[in-house]
Amino acid sequence: MSDTINLYEKKIHSQNGEDGIIEELFSRIGTTNKFFVEFGVQDGLECNSAYLSLFKNWSGLMIEGNAANYEKLRANFFAYPAVKTAHQFITRDNIVSIFRSMHVPVTFDLLSIDIDGNDYWVWEALSEYKPRVVVIEYNASFPPPKKMVVQYNPNFAWDGTSYYGASLTSLSGLGKKLGYSLIGTDARGVNSFFIRSDLITASRFPALSPEQAYHAPSYGPYKGGHPWRDGPYLEI
Repeated sequence: MSDTINLYEKKIHSQNGEDGIIEELFSRIGTTNKFFVEFGVQDGLECNSAYLSLFKNWSGLMIEGNAANYEKLRANFFAYPAVKTAHQFITRDNIVSIFRSMHVPVTFDLLSIDIDGNDYWVWEALSEYKPRVVVIEYNASFPPPKKMVVQYNPNFAWDGTSYYGASLTSLSGLGKKLGYSLIGTDARGVNSFFIRSDLITASRFPALSPEQAYHAPSYGPYKGGHPWRDGPYLEI
C-alpha cells in the first residue's frame, strides 16, 4: 500500500482521524513555533488543535462565533494561558484584522478552518499569512471535478443542508494559488489537508489531485452526506 495520510488517522480530541494525521505530518516536517490558529472550535474539546494544546504544549488562538459555545471554550482553556480564545463571527472582511489584533505571526505551524460556510473566502483573504499546514473542511457532496463555492454572504449561517463551504476541486485550486499542495482528506470526507509546497518533499507525502485525494461523505443521512439543497454558488 502506498503511503497516504489515512494510514495515520487517530482520534483523540479531533472530530475524525485528524489528530493522528496532524501528528504524523509534524513528525516529518518538524515544528517551528508550535503555534496554531483554529476557528469554528465550538467548546474547544473536539477540534484539531485540542490535542496539541492539552498534550503537546502548543500555543495558539481558538476563535468561536457562538456566544454559548464561546463561554464553554473560555472555561475549558482557562487553565491554559498559552491558548488565547476570541469570540468573533468571522468574515473575509474581518479575519485579517482579527489576526493582527491577536498578534498572529505571519508564519506559523497550523491553520484549521471549519466555519460551515465561507471557508473558501476566508482562506483566500489570509493570503499574507503563511501557515505551514492548512486543514480546511470541504464539501464532499460535490465530488471532483465539480467546482462549487458558496456565494459569499457575510452573514452566512449553515442550515444543516449540503449548501456550505466549497468542493475539494475548488479548494485545491485556491491552495495552488496560495502556494499549497493537497496531500489528502480524512476517510469520512470532512477535512482536506494542505501543506505549503516548499515542504512537500520533507513531508514525504505526494501532492495529489482532487480525484486522488477525495473521500465521499460518510457522516449524514442523504447519500452519506447532508440533505440536499440547491443554492447560489460559483463554479471557481
